Amino acid sequence: MSLLAAQPLRVIFAGTPEFARLALERLHAAGAEIVLVLSQPDRPAGRGMKLQASAVKQFALEHNLPVAQPQGLRLDGKYAEDAAAARQALLAADADVMVVAAYGLILPQWVLDLMQIPRADGRPRLGCLNIHGSLLPRWRGAAPIHRAIEAGDSHTGVTIMQMDVGLDTGDMLLQQSLPIAPDDSTATLHDKVAELGADMVVQALELALGAGLQPVPQPVEGVTYAHKIEKQEAAIDWRLDAQTIGRRVRAFNPFPGASAVLGTETIKVWKATPGPQQGAALPGTVMAVGPEGIAVAAGGSTLLLQELQRPGGKRLAAADFLRGFDLKPGMQFELPALPDSSSAA
Repeated sequence: MSLLAAQPLRVIFAGTPEFARLALERLHAAGAEIVLVLSQPDRPAGRGMKLQASAVKQFALEHNLPVAQPQGLRLDGKYAEDAAAARQALLAADADVMVVAAYGLILPQWVLDLMQIPRADGRPRLGCLNIHGSLLPRWRGAAPIHRAIEAGDSHTGVTIMQMDVGLDTGDMLLQQSLPIAPDDSTATLHDKVAELGADMVVQALELALGAGLQPVPQPVEGVTYAHKIEKQEAAIDWRLDAQTIGRRVRAFNPFPGASAVLGTETIKVWKATPGPQQGAALPGTVMAVGPEGIAVAAGGSTLLLQELQRPGGKRLAAADFLRGFDLKPGMQFELPALPDSSSAA
């Protein structure tokens, strides 16, 4: 029997996407008493743009867990009424701990303070614990999985962190490393990190029951920031070397998807691998076309495009893509405009 089942902790869970749903599922299965679930409001999704509940909310409803979906948590902000109602819900839940995973709202100071004051019966709380998808202090911020792949890191991992008011600056409670495979995309690595994080948060709460969690301040050295992924980053700059472009293709799969313009069409590139060195061809020039892929000149080398997608079409292996697209050596992918350095003055 899980220690959480033998000594149930009252848990508030705050999360929204699939990454968080897996952690909620694992906590629920381990026997934690989920007294409140916080998730982002329903959003329009799909071709019909109908309102759709988050993955976390769907799990909560399936298991009859109480759900709150405030639009904001600042008591003095635009959604002050939502925040006040959320505060009452948190107080009524009388939880031992709040677990946060990809929630999407910043927790203001009042939430952190509330989860530090003793419970109604006088027992101390454990505060707010965050499941962060990196080896802190590397890749603090919104997109740690994407940026780890883009940077060519050999490893990433999960840190269970005691939350404070800073951006992923709290003390580390647990940390475990995970190798990044040479062919990992954000999609595949996301699933590995989510699995690891779900296991680790159960482990962290079980250790907390036995007073076995030892907070460790984050090192001052090695801090990097994983800035949010912007759509404009998707454009492939063929002036870069093939290794860098290949990492970006993997990092931006599934969002926003690396893209390249050929003539009047914007083509998504979902899989690409670096090829051999090439001569003085203009970056973006199609060098060779075959069933194994499309070789394109890139920064002194070549990039072999192996999985592509036309607008409105499906993702296709290169051989299938070429059956419906007349691509020939010598054709030229557009080079994106360079940033305007004068505007930064």
